[in-house]
Amino acid sequence: MDVILFGPPGAGKGTQASAISTLLGIPHISTGDIFRKHLRDGTELGQLARSYIDQGQLVPDKVVCDIVASRLIEADAQGGALLDGFPRTVPQAEMLYGWLEGEGRSVGAVVNLEVPETVLVKRLSGRRTCLACGATYHVQHNPPGQGGVCTQCGAEVVQRKDDHEDTVRARLETYARDTAPVLGWVGPRSTVHTIDGSQAIGDIQAAIATALSA
Repeated sequence: MDVILFGPPGAGKGTQASAISTLLGIPHISTGDIFRKHLRDGTELGQLARSYIDQGQLVPDKVVCDIVASRLIEADAQGGALLDGFPRTVPQAEMLYGWLEGEGRSVGAVVNLEVPETVLVKRLSGRRTCLACGATYHVQHNPPGQGGVCTQCGAEVVQRKDDHEDTVRARLETYARDTAPVLGWVGPRSTVHTIDGSQAIGDIQAAIATALSA
């Protein structure tokens, strides 16, 4: 079945996605990963998306949906997929549900990770990233090596600009304005499982597994 993984930045979607994908036997599809592949490969859709990006414009919902659909029709995803980072707007949700219906598919469940804003700010503003290999750390829960270097490759570990507290709060405001309403739209159309995302990782995984098995 097709499943949507929903939640604000810092809710832990990336951490939980692998476990859900394994549990259900469906591929994890990240919108960001698909976009980067199309842009890197210079596909027709990638070039169309870049034409907007290069002008500093948002990529239209229709183009975003076409890019996601291009992944959903691949062999490994035809039996269902875990959608992470999509849909981000109500129009995208409308297009997704319409496309799935046309393919004889539907969203069987929505996993909504709910986390208080104060926790999200601490999580995101405490995140650090290796400049070389991309490994991520957290100043409280998973600090880098001595001297602020990556324990995997020894390169410098920094705080990315989008992890600064003021940027984090702006991202959360954007989520509340543009993406949170999606949950209200999908609610009457799919089963929504709201999970406390502030728990320990293992407890969240167990709660998700229980919800989806039901």
